[in-house]
Amino acid sequence: MNLDFALIADAATVDGGGKLSVLGIFDRIRAREFPARHGRIALVMRLAAGPEDAGGHEADIRLVDPKGEQVLRLDGTLRVGEAPPGASGAITRVPHVLNLDGITFKVPGVYEFEIRIDGDLVSTLPLTLEELRDDRRFPGQGSSQGPEGVPVVFAPGGPAEA
Repeated sequence: MNLDFALIADAATVDGGGKLSVLGIFDRIRAREFPARHGRIALVMRLAAGPEDAGGHEADIRLVDPKGEQVLRLDGTLRVGEAPPGASGAITRVPHVLNLDGITFKVPGVYEFEIRIDGDLVSTLPLTLEELRDDRRFPGQGSSQGPEGVPVVFAPGGPAEA
């Protein structure tokens, strides 16, 4: 079993036919202060399985902070069915979306999602948390007025709740 790709987004869905739709891919969150709580992160993956992969496979996903400390861990078993008769060498691609709500990031820095299948590290996804200072804006950011006319600046990946 292989991982075709993995990414971080604002939202993603898989329809009944297996079509994956992804909105707002990002690798950076900016917050005015830390700890910062982010509303939702969609961890999107697509696995590729061949006939030899039939059966159960252990999946382990961890989010680690800049010091390597575990922030979040998800684990479970991925089940791959038997290939239909006569389907020699066929690769099945299966999209997965994990919606992670309300993750709190204690400090700025580079966090990483570590994705393991059957104990093997198959991917790491960096997610950079930056402290937003003053009213500085970054390319692609919009702004609006918050309570009492205070400017609120949103990162391209959506607002980070601090």
